[in-house]
Amino acid sequence: MFATGVTVVTACGADGLRVGLTANSFNSVSMDPPLVLWSLARVSNSMPVFEKGAHYAINVLAADQMALAEQFAARGVDRWAGVEYHSGISGAPLLAGAAATFECFNRSRYEEGDHVIFVGEVERCSHREDASPLLYHGGRFYTEHPL
Repeated sequence: MFATGVTVVTACGADGLRVGLTANSFNSVSMDPPLVLWSLARVSNSMPVFEKGAHYAINVLAADQMALAEQFAARGVDRWAGVEYHSGISGAPLLAGAAATFECFNRSRYEEGDHVIFVGEVERCSHREDASPLLYHGGRFYTEHPL
């Protein structure tokens, strides 16, 4: 029953394969140095890319990107089909129209329970001034602020 924003975490493997997944486990950790965290299930198919890769991007979705959240959460589909993006400074895909993006160095990982917590050092960030965030609460997406 905790309301969160919605992110899509993206990376590019050494072989050039793009990965991305919807995550709402995103938090700021520190302002100096700028650190953020997110977590991923150990059994995720994307885990090898995130474990071995040096960089990833956290794309905070805007209210008009609910379809992207659903697409990157789906199993057994091409998550990148029809997705507009460009490569960030370290090659991680940045989703067009995101409310904000955080380009991160994969600073550290902590294995806890059935998830791995990734701490990223923010190398560059940007935001879309006119964007309202996509929200998630009680198993549903919200495109307008409930309050």
